[in-house]
Amino acid sequence: MEYTRLGASGLRVSRIALGCMSFGTPREITPWTLGDEAAEPIFRQALDLGITFWDTANIYGRGTSEEIVGRALRKYTRRDDIVLATKLFMPMGEGPGGSGLSRRAVMEQVDASLRRLDTDYIDLYQIHRFDPETPVEETMEALHDVVKAGKVRYLGASSMWAWRFATMQYVADANGWTRFVSMQDQYNLVQREEEREMFGLLADQGVGSIPWSPLAGGLVTRPWGDRSTSRGQANPTTDQQGRPLFLDSDKATVDAVQRIAEARGVSMAQVAMAWVLRNPVVDSPIVGATKAHHLADAAAALDIELTDDEATALEEHYTPREPTYF
Repeated sequence: MEYTRLGASGLRVSRIALGCMSFGTPREITPWTLGDEAAEPIFRQALDLGITFWDTANIYGRGTSEEIVGRALRKYTRRDDIVLATKLFMPMGEGPGGSGLSRRAVMEQVDASLRRLDTDYIDLYQIHRFDPETPVEETMEALHDVVKAGKVRYLGASSMWAWRFATMQYVADANGWTRFVSMQDQYNLVQREEEREMFGLLADQGVGSIPWSPLAGGLVTRPWGDRSTSRGQANPTTDQQGRPLFLDSDKATVDAVQRIAEARGVSMAQVAMAWVLRNPVVDSPIVGATKAHHLADAAAALDIELTDDEATALEEHYTPREPTYF
């Protein structure tokens, strides 16, 4: 495993992050999630591979992901050996403060996450989305206060327009409050809209990208049209606003991944992940593993150096589209 600093901060993270949305009490919309017993081999494999950056959220499994992660921390490793990340924003059904980024929500949800994770501190506390109903000043001051209280070490953000992220950073700077050190954004071979504005901003601000869905929900890990996995069958085709997640033109990109993987004698997942890791703004892609080969392929991608010609072949058929899920 390789390790790097998260953005320009002093926080060192593994170059692959374990995405813990895969863990929780299975529900109708997430039948593929794993409970404690089924998740045990994944946690052990992550540790064996040196993957010490674990990312969850309060909303994953309605809190059960955080509980499973907390139990895994106690059972399989030491708290100080793991960089633990979680998030807030989505409705948790816990009263008026259960959603959004108000001061009340921040104070309520950080304590709830600490209880579920059974820990004294969170290494990276992230806002899961931008809250247009709460003044930015209120959010940034509240986040600064939980850092100063020792409950949180670093702050991160996720999926929003670049101008909104810039506004939040400006407000933090103007008031001497804690800035964000990371951006968890959607980035993969068939969703590259972050390259237009966000990635340039992150590079300028010294903020690291920790992409979610680096393999496009598995789309770029299998030949086009293959939906043989349970996750592939359960995946939607649009986001909540009805925006398409994939386009017919993505077939050419998937076909290019397949050709390069076959020529190199490696999996498609390794090629697709190697392309994501190639971007200098990307620090640690988040891999939501439910099977052993998911983490193994991600770790193996660190040893693949794509040629310029291969990168061109992977990129040349990209079709611009709307960002999804925010």
